[in-house]
Amino acid sequence: MSTSEHYDVIIIGSGAGGGTLAYKLASTGKRILVLERGGYLNRERENWDSKAIYLDGRYHADEEWIDKDGEPFRPGAHYFVGGNTKAYGAILFRLRDTDFGEVIHHDGVSPAWPISYDELEPYYADAERLYLVHGKSGEDHTEAWRSGDFPHPPVSHEPRIQQLSDDMERMGLHPFHLPIGIDLDESDPEGSRCIRCDRFDGFPCILDAKADAHICAVRPAFQHDNVSLLTHAKVERLETDPAGHMVTDVVVERHGVEQRFSGDIVVVSCGAVNSAALLLKSASDAHPDGLANSSGVVGRHYMCHLNSAVIAVSKSPNDTVFEKTLGCNDFYYGADDFDRPLGHIQMLAKSDRQILKGGAPPLTPGFTLDYVAKHAIDMWLTSEDLPLEQNRVTVDGSGRIHLSYTDSNREPHRRLLRKLGGLMGHLGCHPHLLPHSVVRDKRIPIEGVAHQCGTVRFGDDPRNSALNVDCRAHDVDNLYVVDTSFFPSAGAVNPALTAMANAMRVGDHLMERMGVREHETELQEVAS
Repeated sequence: MSTSEHYDVIIIGSGAGGGTLAYKLASTGKRILVLERGGYLNRERENWDSKAIYLDGRYHADEEWIDKDGEPFRPGAHYFVGGNTKAYGAILFRLRDTDFGEVIHHDGVSPAWPISYDELEPYYADAERLYLVHGKSGEDHTEAWRSGDFPHPPVSHEPRIQQLSDDMERMGLHPFHLPIGIDLDESDPEGSRCIRCDRFDGFPCILDAKADAHICAVRPAFQHDNVSLLTHAKVERLETDPAGHMVTDVVVERHGVEQRFSGDIVVVSCGAVNSAALLLKSASDAHPDGLANSSGVVGRHYMCHLNSAVIAVSKSPNDTVFEKTLGCNDFYYGADDFDRPLGHIQMLAKSDRQILKGGAPPLTPGFTLDYVAKHAIDMWLTSEDLPLEQNRVTVDGSGRIHLSYTDSNREPHRRLLRKLGGLMGHLGCHPHLLPHSVVRDKRIPIEGVAHQCGTVRFGDDPRNSALNVDCRAHDVDNLYVVDTSFFPSAGAVNPALTAMANAMRVGDHLMERMGVREHETELQEVAS
């Protein structure tokens, strides 16, 4: 066991929350340590191999969690520098301003946040600049006010997707260019990393063109000598002083050896499941139910959205390469025949024959796969699930993670699928949607944890929240959580940008607490 090293700030995790916070604090001169349980994701041919990615799960965590029925499953989590953002789809939405208030759903109530959209808006703008977000303000009619336009122009539609957008407009819908984080300048292709390929959703980018936390936040943070990164460093528990008021030791297992570190401030950002698990494993005499868990909410209220991946079969060939450019929020707040929110629709990256073959029945003819692959228009649908107390993360005596999750709000999601299906005949597609071949029964199964959130919620009342509005633990003065755990509700759009923006917000609070400020006047975008 090594002796303890002391830092001003220790950040556990290097993804959307932790990586962004490291970037935010890097220029303060404070001594910062980032602990990442994984290593760097190798740049290799398999980065863009659809069989390796979708069928073999090459980059998924090599561990098993246990579901509510006691069955093991392999989660689609990514333990690398940059966290889950290494393989995310880089669609970077702001929550709607209404998502910060109480929302009445078909199955219940989505609770209000203790902060407003207006408070987070400047940090959304900062995060969009840092993560190279492309988009066009005013197209998405559900979008809240903005202090400025997107940092970069929208990524253009290819011809078949432009036709889809035009057809939707003719139907009275409001399609829009997706807000996407990508290193692309269509006016200067030679100056861009992105080549507009079809290896995007779920694929790491071998060209570093995807705006992930490693490339946009962690890499530039380490240009500062005061920031250190320790890879393959899995934090096993947090220990406190006898009274339980301060974290005194961060206990790490690295290559089979225990190491200890201490920090004036300790920030947990391991993802909603693993952050809750770490706090629960850190139970002590002072915190018998888990660290920072006097409220009993740690691990509870797990959310992951109701997500479906489907394929529309175009009557004409779809020769699109970079397909992930179009979104539609016309059913976000409901429909003419349903007065409760349904959700969001967006494009997925283009599927190929290899992906279709892996999920198709064994005797599916090759010509059928070829036809579907050539005509597929890939779509992703998201509806909000509710923060139910019984949907929770627990840890057993051997340290294994148990994830108990039951769907809620299913009827709006079924209606959203039907709404999309009803549009097909007007959009130059065959009338029936196909389940995407890599999912079962259209719905993303429990293994799909990309949108995980809600297990260490923030709030004003210590009786029903684990964190205060600054994302500091009510029970522990120097402990913070900055991943999507803090969400009290999930909205129905991708959560990554909100985690990034909140990390920026918490970063300002921590600088005030430490009595320092940023030494740079402008956000650096992406390291060369």
